Amino acid sequence: MAKTFEQLGLSAQLTKALSENRFTAPFPIQETAIPLILQGKDVVGQAHTGTGKTAAFGLPILQQIKAGGSVQVLILAPTRELAVQVTDEINRFAKYTGIKAVTIYGGQSINLQLDKLRRGVQIVVATPGRLIDHIKQGSIILDDVRFVVLDEADRMLDMGFIDDIKFILFYVNDDRQTCLFSATMPPEILRLAEEYMRPNKTEHIRLNEEEITLETIDQSYLVVEEREKFRHLMDFIRTNQKAKSQTIVFAATKQRADRIAYKLRQEGFNAVTIHGDLSQKQRDHAMHKFKRGIEDILVATDIAARGIDVPSIGNVINYDVPEDPNVYFHRIGRTARAGGEGKAISLVSNDRISDFERILAQTKLPLRKLNDELGVVVPVIAQHQASFGRGGGYRWRSGSRSGGGYGSRSGGGYGSRSGGGYGSRSGGGYGSRSGGYRNEHEGQRHYGSGDGGGGGSGGYSRSSSNSGYGRDRRRSRYGSSDGYSGGSSSNSNNNY
Repeated sequence: MAKTFEQLGLSAQLTKALSENRFTAPFPIQETAIPLILQGKDVVGQAHTGTGKTAAFGLPILQQIKAGGSVQVLILAPTRELAVQVTDEINRFAKYTGIKAVTIYGGQSINLQLDKLRRGVQIVVATPGRLIDHIKQGSIILDDVRFVVLDEADRMLDMGFIDDIKFILFYVNDDRQTCLFSATMPPEILRLAEEYMRPNKTEHIRLNEEEITLETIDQSYLVVEEREKFRHLMDFIRTNQKAKSQTIVFAATKQRADRIAYKLRQEGFNAVTIHGDLSQKQRDHAMHKFKRGIEDILVATDIAARGIDVPSIGNVINYDVPEDPNVYFHRIGRTARAGGEGKAISLVSNDRISDFERILAQTKLPLRKLNDELGVVVPVIAQHQASFGRGGGYRWRSGSRSGGGYGSRSGGGYGSRSGGGYGSRSGGGYGSRSGGYRNEHEGQRHYGSGDGGGGGSGGYSRSSSNSGYGRDRRRSRYGSSDGYSGGSSSNSNNNY
């Protein structure tokens, strides 16, 4: 029998705020995590997007801190959108407690943030870059912090924020309670994360670990040629417009997101874009229009989409299939929020079939193949056995290593290393190292980096060549990751 929030041991002030915000019963992650955090445990919590992770750590922490005084809680988030969302939710929960939370992120005036800090706050929700600015200039002191939370922990660590996190935690007392919450938690990220937690006081909550499924989402896919994607995208959007639900379209890079949104507007659709190259004002304006329903299509990159919480999202379309299956599940979790229903459609081009097969292997729910339903012929190359070449794209198992055509290492065509076409290393086209659609600069920063260029010991460097798609320091088929570049510079305008 499910417990109530009162039975979990929450105060009358918190349950009153919860009731006003129509929180009637705790979700599984909340029912499990809240008692553990109240008992003083470190918690590693995994649950799907939309299942209430913020309340799972926010409520028990609010119960254990006092109004007034210095900063007692530090919450780190990978993006400013997620940081703002977490702050808003915590402030709703804290309505009757007198506790104040503030968001600290790059792209906003630091003087505005200083003014809020001077008024007194007990909870700081921050992106790593701007928080480090405040630590260095002494405007945020972490000596009295009792609770540290890493939200979206897999992205925080996997995106290359590990050095930033180490720098920040150096200024926090070791005798703290640490929580990591995320929709996905790969084993290698867990091992890294646990370095900051007390081994004898750590509890793991891994809901749905055995099988990643989202039962309320109708998942389907269509295998198509790259050049046919946009036409099918428009067809899907038109088909689902009658339901008056909003749509998120995921693209691999900023450039592709901009181009897709532009082409949709040219075709008469109301579409906006959100990605890391936009200013804070532009991102806020785009999200405002999307949340208000002024625009019903949002074209986004993975990193920028972190923290998007719009209940009316009915459709998620993967214009580009991600390499990492966990990213796929996080994407489609943008729909069917809190047990609702939604649709997720993936447009699978020839060079992403292997990636999509990994996704299919991680869920036992049926994903409908739409080719037969829609009468779309599967591209010829997708009907043959093929494997990925080192340079990207498909390489025939018996194909030439030096000749032209599919899978060659030096000739043109799919998967070539130096010629033009898809997957080439130096020629034009998608996935090239010097031409076509390429790098998505998400402004990652690394302190004391010894892995390539950049600042030396104690300084920091800012990556300007990592692909915005795929994991840190891993070559993406839509661009390349060539290490770190740029020396030390002012980081007050860093987006993250």
